[in-house]
Amino acid sequence: MLAHRALMITMLPAIGLRVLAVLGFPPAILFYGDSFAFLREELTPGTTRPSGYSLLLAVLRPAHSLTLVTVLQHLLGLALAVAVYALLRRRGLPGWGAALLVTPLLYDEFLLLLEHMIMADAVFVVLVTAAVALIVWRVSPTTAAVGGLLLGLAGITRTVGLPLLILTAAYLLIRRYGWRPLVALLVAGVIPLGAYATWMKVEKGKFGLTEADGNFLWSRTMSFADCAVIKPPERLAVLCPDMPVAQRPYPPHWLWESFSPLLKVPGAANRNQLAGEFARQAILAQPGGYLGAVATDLTQLLRWERTAVDEKTPYKLPTSERPISGSVRGVAESYEAGPAATRVVEPFAGWLRAYQRFGYVPFPLLMLALVGALVAAPLRRRWDALLPGVAALALAVSPPFLAAFDVRYVIPAIPLVCLAVGLTFAGTRTPFIGRRAEAEQREPAEVA
Repeated sequence: MLAHRALMITMLPAIGLRVLAVLGFPPAILFYGDSFAFLREELTPGTTRPSGYSLLLAVLRPAHSLTLVTVLQHLLGLALAVAVYALLRRRGLPGWGAALLVTPLLYDEFLLLLEHMIMADAVFVVLVTAAVALIVWRVSPTTAAVGGLLLGLAGITRTVGLPLLILTAAYLLIRRYGWRPLVALLVAGVIPLGAYATWMKVEKGKFGLTEADGNFLWSRTMSFADCAVIKPPERLAVLCPDMPVAQRPYPPHWLWESFSPLLKVPGAANRNQLAGEFARQAILAQPGGYLGAVATDLTQLLRWERTAVDEKTPYKLPTSERPISGSVRGVAESYEAGPAATRVVEPFAGWLRAYQRFGYVPFPLLMLALVGALVAAPLRRRWDALLPGVAALALAVSPPFLAAFDVRYVIPAIPLVCLAVGLTFAGTRTPFIGRRAEAEQREPAEVA
């Protein structure tokens, strides 16, 4: 126990912060319409987002407790920090070093907020990081299969997790771990994805995970699209914006607001198809505008402060009870079997709101750490650090290409960055199968 004293000392205040969340904001924090879509009693494949998180909520529904959901998510967050710590210790980091690197997982205010929200993000973070950590821990057909299953589950939780399965397969292929782990990873990963896509086919007649990928990409093009340049065919012209570029709101608003031409197109599947076609034509006709919009969004990663004091954002802990709209109140109250609005209990809520103002890793430091790990890992021949590093990079920078920048979309990269940094500067120990693979790669030269 003394060997892990640093971790235990680090964990205690982190547990205290989560207790403050449970006491200060019962039973949970609800996020716009997303939370209520997840909480619906009728289980169907999601139109704008996959329903993997809804399946978890359905399993927990008999308890009729949103508090149970948030407590479970808090416990998963703590367990993830312990798992990352254990991996870094296994790779030779001293206790204080490993504990220091998991501090962001335990104390970042946004991770804490996501754990207390009825949203898929906290579970997604755990699934992705656990999968990467397991494969880095020791590559074998068994660990690859479990890792692939976790990544498949992450893909039906948030579609941004889909590329990570391909990245992990590429990692196993490039590192030459053999065909068995690679096949195990892909087969296990495809099982939940295929099962969900089949469910979508049965329910909605389309083999896929959502009916909104085209919508989101179309909303991205609203930052620059000029139909005089694009010259879309008549069937797509209905999606042309009628506002000057300088007056257009941020891309997500084009998905839901009444002014959006997207709402003029009937049928979810038809709307998604036409939006995707328009978006691809817009990007091809105005590649400079597209890349400029993406670059502008990516500059947000250089912003030191997550949210300004006077900035209106759903990611600030509430100062008063948030009433639930009548159109969705029944959904939440059915799950809770009683009142479900977020209550604000002082002084606990005030203490946590004060902590939120400074308890985070600034994005410039996070990106500097990530770039440093990606540069240093090859120089130090710490190849395992590249898997979490590249995964973190993909999660952090891909949203502006596909939809728009959002602070929430960057947060899943935090545990992976910490893991990449730790593996980069850890000792020289490598998993047994990794050593064997490296030996097998050297054998032909040695025989020659």
